[in-house]
Amino acid sequence: QMHLVESGGGLVQTGGSLRLSCAASGGVFAWYVMAWFRQAPGQNREFVVGISRNGENTDYSDSVKGRFTISRDNAKNTVYLQMNNLKPEDTAIYYCAADQAVTISTSAYAFNFWGQGTQVTVSS
Repeated sequence: QMHLVESGGGLVQTGGSLRLSCAASGGVFAWYVMAWFRQAPGQNREFVVGISRNGENTDYSDSVKGRFTISRDNAKNTVYLQMNNLKPEDTAIYYCAADQAVTISTSAYAFNFWGQGTQVTVSS
């Protein structure tokens, strides 16, 4: 049973940066595709970015491409999300998710394990 804990959220001004971390435990981290999703008030949960089990492949949503970077350290059982040039529309709760699969899915339904979320607020 994979347990995920996010950290690193906060309040930042437009154009600022944040780095989110997601620490995993309870499973073999390298067996899982990892992803970040986000959910703004009144909105559906949306895919942000995913990374393959060995970190060689990534998939970014168009809304964050060029601004966000996902990475993982399998030795530390941790996945990261570096967010640069943040915009007010990036404001949301950000969730880390794990999927014991081979390919990266953009659907939340594919992911079996979720963290509790971390709030990111970007002020204008």
